[in-house]
Amino acid sequence: MSLPSEQNWLVNVNLLTDLKKKGYEIPNYINKDIALARSSINFYKKDTSHPDMINELARADMAIRETQDYLLDIAKDISDDYLEEWMDKLKRVNLGEEIYEMPDSKSKFLINTPPGMSSGRINLNKPLAEERVQEIAEYNGVIIEFDDDKTIAFYGDKANVQSGLKEMAPFFKE
Repeated sequence: MSLPSEQNWLVNVNLLTDLKKKGYEIPNYINKDIALARSSINFYKKDTSHPDMINELARADMAIRETQDYLLDIAKDISDDYLEEWMDKLKRVNLGEEIYEMPDSKSKFLINTPPGMSSGRINLNKPLAEERVQEIAEYNGVIIEFDDDKTIAFYGDKANVQSGLKEMAPFFKE
């Protein structure tokens, strides 16, 4: 069972997708807000009792409401029936109904960044020796995780993550 916030998020995503299919241009910040809302929901789900995580859920709900308002304004311009269709979905979600099945997140990166930390993810063209990546991580004071031998996540302070990613830049060309 998914959270009401997840269902609201899914309605937004589906409405956004439908509007794009209809040829509407959606500002890039709407996509970013929707992505950040998803990340915040996943932060919350990691530890629902932690006060910082509860703040993440509140942050997600606020971002969802803002994007929802924007998208519904566009839906209103299409037709009353179209607007009502999406409003009905939102009403049902708010009553606890599951409208969409929540897809499993396959990525363990970025969505699991601990509160107060930044993260980065790189995908290499060919495998890189773990020892070399570990040296870069230690030198820059970041935590690394290997998903496989070509996909690496960095966690730490924003400046440290940025410098670690910059140091990894030459490996993108290999």
